[in-house]
This record gives sequence, structure tokens and C-alpha cells, in this order.
Amino acid sequence: MTASDRTLLSRPIQFVKGVGPRKAESLKKIGITTVGDLLLYVPRRYLDRTTMVTIGQLRTRLETPPLPGEADIRREVTVVGEVRSFRVMGIGRTARLVLVLADQTGSMQCLWFGGVQYWKTRFHVGDMLAVSGQPTAYGSIVQIIHPEVDWLASEEEGEALSRDTLRTLHTGGLIPLYPSSQELSRLGLDSGGFRRLLGSVLREHADRIIDPLPVELQKAYNFLPLATAMRVAHFPVTGADIPEGLRRLKYGELFEFQVKLALRRQLQQQESRGISFNVQSRLARQLVDALPYALTRAQTRVVKEILNDMSAGKPMNRLLQGDVGSGKTVVAVIAMLVAVENGYQAAFLAPTEILAEQHFRTIAALLGPVPVSHRLLVGAQKSRLRRDVLEDIRRGTAQIVVGTHALLEEEVVFSRLGLLVIDEQHRFGVMQRAQLRAKGESPDVLVMTATPIPRTLSLTLYGDLDVSVIDELPGGRRPVTTLIRYEDQKESVYAFVRAQVAAGRQVYFVYPLIEESEKLTLKAATVHFEQLQGTVFPSLRLGLLHGRMTGEEKEDVMRRFKERELDILVATTVIEVGIDIPNATVMVIENAERFGLSQLHQLRGRVGRGTEQSYCLLLTERWVMPRRRDAQTAQTVLDQQRNAERRLSTMVSTTDGFVIAEVDLELRGPGDFFGTRQSGLPEFKVANIVTDGLLLASARHDAFALVANDPHLRREEHRALADHLRSRFAEEMTLLHTG
Repeated sequence: MTASDRTLLSRPIQFVKGVGPRKAESLKKIGITTVGDLLLYVPRRYLDRTTMVTIGQLRTRLETPPLPGEADIRREVTVVGEVRSFRVMGIGRTARLVLVLADQTGSMQCLWFGGVQYWKTRFHVGDMLAVSGQPTAYGSIVQIIHPEVDWLASEEEGEALSRDTLRTLHTGGLIPLYPSSQELSRLGLDSGGFRRLLGSVLREHADRIIDPLPVELQKAYNFLPLATAMRVAHFPVTGADIPEGLRRLKYGELFEFQVKLALRRQLQQQESRGISFNVQSRLARQLVDALPYALTRAQTRVVKEILNDMSAGKPMNRLLQGDVGSGKTVVAVIAMLVAVENGYQAAFLAPTEILAEQHFRTIAALLGPVPVSHRLLVGAQKSRLRRDVLEDIRRGTAQIVVGTHALLEEEVVFSRLGLLVIDEQHRFGVMQRAQLRAKGESPDVLVMTATPIPRTLSLTLYGDLDVSVIDELPGGRRPVTTLIRYEDQKESVYAFVRAQVAAGRQVYFVYPLIEESEKLTLKAATVHFEQLQGTVFPSLRLGLLHGRMTGEEKEDVMRRFKERELDILVATTVIEVGIDIPNATVMVIENAERFGLSQLHQLRGRVGRGTEQSYCLLLTERWVMPRRRDAQTAQTVLDQQRNAERRLSTMVSTTDGFVIAEVDLELRGPGDFFGTRQSGLPEFKVANIVTDGLLLASARHDAFALVANDPHLRREEHRALADHLRSRFAEEMTLLHTG
């Protein structure tokens, strides 16, 4: 095996025949930088001859009424033809794009009633298209409204298409259709361009693809060889071939990633410079004894798991998952007090200043008479205070430090950092975690999240961490009753709120972001606050809370609400986390359909903190389908409605954060589960962790077993895997000391 053979899959894409620097730059935008990336760029669907008709056949079918018992001839079909003309007709809301498509048997129309300005830039006379949709007849004209479109070739490539692709279409083959972009299409990498490029690469190089998957695993799962799986995925002979090809490619992606996690995990476990804490802590015992409640069984179990790690003499890397209100902060403070009593400092990293300030107040309240110095470091502090805090950190007199990204700055120097607690780790990159950890000598790391994480996502995002779960709420709390109410039922909602306030309870009214503008959010919250105070609840005491207020203003409003000087708190999503008011028993969420499922769950967690029955009322509009003759818009609205109904019905049916998280992951996909994409979450090209959970579990088991038996991948049967990982992930694998 030559070096060239070993590195084929990691060869930069620009050096592939027919690519070059310009196309390579565009391909990079869709995640293709190497030959391996290209070969994992699998088709989004396939054209099957059995679903195709000529325009002449389609016209005949539409003109001939079906016989009794015949299938409806208006089912979805695919037509391949050449663009003869296209033009925009009508103006304003009635504008539509009319495209004439022709083949050897006749012509037809494709119509778009929305996005006309976009669609008219996509086509050129002479383009060869495959259009799919439900056919209709408009008089003597055959039409498909808002068809799904695939560009098979441009005008200048038409001759090659008619000789090659169309011949295949009419001899029973499956034609792969690839996702593309306008930029790539202009460079010749439309669906047809990807077919030609992939066909060329597989013809010239398939016999040189080295399968990195160990032979024993190939045999155990009866996998196709890698090169065969790639051929089958891109150019299948029959539809029955495709699942086996994709199964091998998906497993390979998941296995490689899990091997990296396993290598990282075993390296962490082999480090010998960890701190061996004495976990018999007088300070921690003083805290627990002073609590007005007993720790739950789950909290006690998790504390033991954390303290076992801290006493082991190896750096702790543990994820603490717990639903809203489960008591994670108390557990973290116990661990921090153990570190302090051993002469070390503890740092608590929060993603926002609001959260950092709230955690600081919570920690200060928990510590009470416990003699431990605690300081807050955030970006908005005045210079003199900031200098004072930095000096305390440097001297070590700041024993517990709560802060935001400000803790990562170079001027922050710890005297003796022993424990790092990171809240909502998904909001931080992997490098930031390492950056803060480097401020101590192998400090223990405890990662916390109040976002319940589905198992499949946890295995990919936190697969190198030990996991503890607080799966029990404090005693005495009742499940929150969640109800859907519509805008035309608002008066009954207001009456319910008045009754709750009369009974001595307090209420939240929450409003969503309007678009993505903080100014509009501020305006909306202010307008609704004035409406509620002036006309709906004129005799009640209302307060307003939003993200544009100063820290002092927010602090004052929250203090007044907590001390029952306010009956109703009108707020934006600033209250999603961080406010604990046991007397607040009602949460009214306006326009609930605009919120993500996990966000709704987080908001609901602000009530139900005491022993009284609490309620979450989800206010939403009744859905009405648009009357416009716009199939695409109608379908989009229908999809939005279905997703919103699924989110709201899930909220009503369960309060289990992990069940909610699974549904949220299914609806939004892994890339958007946390609201923003971040570097810690891999974006697999073939595998889907939502639907491929069983394959992921197998890949993880196999990867960790392999690394346990061969920690540096030095055995001969693992050399191809080691070579592949080093060439594909050079920097990371060097850090993991393989080879």
C-alpha cells in the first residue's frame, strides 16, 4: 500500500480532475474539502424510470378519465425535458413564473406563484430538467404547480446528457439527484455536474480506496467493502442496493467519530497529574445541614459520583444533566466547597451576564454563613471593581469565582484553580473549555446543563465525558398543569389570572422575540405591558423585565417580584432561566407557537417551584390556511402548523424534559437543537443521529472496545484505521498520541 493509497480519501478536492481552486472554494461552503467528503455527498433522492412519463403520455392520461378501480392518474410523476422559455406574468401578489418544458412528445407548463424573482434567476433556455409533482390540466394545457426541480444539465451539456443520462433513464437505471446551490450550478456543479464528477472519481480511483474499518467489524456486520458501498450509494443498479450501501457509510462516519472520543477519553484517564481531593469536607457538611430541605436521592447519588471522581487523583470530566429545578446548583456548590477546603479555587463559568449574576446571587444565598469568599467577574463591571476582583483571583483570596467569558481573558490569572464548573456547555466551544482549564494544573471539570439532552445527541456531543443525571425533582412539588388556549379565549385566561392573584399567587406573562430584533422585542414588551396595566389589570401591580434594562433595573424588578410587591411580571425570554419565585404559580406564554419546544419547557420551569399547584397557559392563534393559489406557501404554512401543534401538544402531554428533548431533536434536527450550531457538534454527511440511534450505539460500543484493547491503534489490523484518522484529522490525532 503506497502513501498515495492511504491518503486518497483525505486528498484536497481542488486537485481532483475537473475541480480546481474556484470550484473547491464553493464546495468548501457545503462541507466538501477532500475526496472523502465528496464520496460521502450522497444523493438526496433518485430518479426511477418507473415514476417517469413523457409529456405526451401525461397529456393522454389527463385527457382520459380513469376507469372504475383505476389508480388516480394525478399522483406525483416525474417528467424530463428541456426549458424552451420562461417569463413572469402578472404583477404584485398575482405575479407568477410560467416555464415551458418540452420533450420529443410535446410541451407543458411549470408554474410558481411565490418567490418569482428568485425562480426566474435559476433557469436558462436549454436547461435539461427533471420536474416532479402532481399534474393538472388547465384547459388544453398540462401543468405542474410548484414542482420539485433537479437540473440534469445545462444547455451546453445537453448533447452529452441525451447520449448518456437520458439513455440510462429509459433503460431502467436509477439516476442520483444531488443537492446543489445557485453558485455551484453556475460553476457546472448542478446535479448533473455532481454525477459526472463522482462518476469520474469512482471510475479512476475506486480500486485504490483503502477501507479503514477493521476486517473483524466488516465481517461482524456483513458490510459491503467501502468502495462498493460508495458505488452503490451513488450509482445503484436497483433500489434494493441503496440501504446496504448507506448502512456501511453511516456506520463508518459514526465509528470514526466515536473512535476519536474513545481516544480522547482514554488519554484523559491516563493523565496522572490530577488532584486527589480529600472529600471529607466540613464546609460542605455545614452547607447541607443549613439547607431548609433534604437533598433528593438523585442529588445524593450524583454528589457521591462527583466526589468519587474528585478523590481519584485523575482529572474529572463529568457532565451533570438535570431538568429545570432539579437542584444542580446545590450539587455544584458542594463540589466547589470540597475544592476550597483543600486549598484550591473554584470557577463557575456561565454563558451570559444575566445568568452569571443570577448564579452568583444563588450561590451567595446558599453559602450564607459558610466562611468562603466569592466574587463575580463580568464584562460590564466598572474598572475599579474589576481590578479589585482580578487581584483577589490572582492572590487566591477569591475562593469561588463566578463569571462569563471574561474569565477566559489573558489578564485573569488564578492562584490555584482546582475545579471548573461550566453551565450550559453547549453555548461554549470546545476550545473555550480547554482555554479555561489551562488556567490551572489539570483541574477537575464539571459540565452542567439544564437542557435535557437526548441520548443519541449526548453520545456525540459529550461522548468523552462521564454522565450523571438528576432525574428527580425536590419533594413536595406538583407537576405543572399545561393547557392550550386560543386568542379568542383570552378573557377566560385573564379571569383565571385575576383569581390566582386574589388567592395570593403571582403570575408571569412572557412574550416572544418579534423577528430577531431586540428593539422590536423591547417595543412589543412595553406595548403589551401598558395594555395589560392600563386596560386588563388596572387594579393589579405589574412589573416589566427585558434584556435591554440595566443590571440595576433588572435587579430591582426581580427583587420587587420576589418580595411580592408585584402581582404580575411581564417579560421577554430573559426569564427563561435564573429566576426562582416559589409563589409564582401561573405562566402565560403569548404566541406560544413562536417558541421552540425546549425553550417552552425552560420557561415552564419558572413555575411549579413551590408546593402549590401551578399552571402554564400556552396562548396561540387558531390556524387558517391561506387562500392564495400558492402551493409552496400553503405547504410551508401547513408544515409550520403541524410542527407548532406537535410542540404544544407535547408540552400538554408530558413534563419529562428528556421526552420533550427527544421530540425537539426530531422536529429541529441535531444541528439546530440548541438554537445555534457550534463547533462541538459534528455535522455528519450521511448519518442522522435522530434516525440512526441504533447504529450510533453499535458504533460507540465497537469504538470504545477497540480503543480499550489497542489504546494507540498500533496493531497491524488497525493500521489502516490509524492512517485514515491521522490523514483526516491530523491535528487532533497528534494531540491524542496515536501511532
